[in-house]
Amino acid sequence: MNKSNEYWKKKLGPKQYEVLRKGATEPAFSGALYNNHEKGVYECAACDRPLFSSDTKFDSGSGWPSFDDPINKENIELREDDRYGMIRTEVVCKNCGSHLGHLFNDGPKETTGMRYCINSCALNFKKK
Repeated sequence: MNKSNEYWKKKLGPKQYEVLRKGATEPAFSGALYNNHEKGVYECAACDRPLFSSDTKFDSGSGWPSFDDPINKENIELREDDRYGMIRTEVVCKNCGSHLGHLFNDGPKETTGMRYCINSCALNFKKK
């Protein structure tokens, strides 16, 4: 999706714009979906692309929604992120290029071992 900054500013709220389009991070434990335990699908808040299933969500204690695997790896892109003096793996929506969060290798060992640490405001939740 090739949309202008003006398009995104109109579509997204100020906090969502800062996170999704500028790569900011919402404060830990502040997001509406952090403590969501309902069954359904988490979609990109910018373009509605399905990203994560509630079946892969787990409580990491980090303060952000955490998942051990995306619905379809083709829906996300992983990029090196060296901002703030750290080298991390950024998770981006492949459809619209929105920043979602980061990927870490400290997830549940009994599944993938990965933790997709995603900003709550970067997601919409569609209940099953």
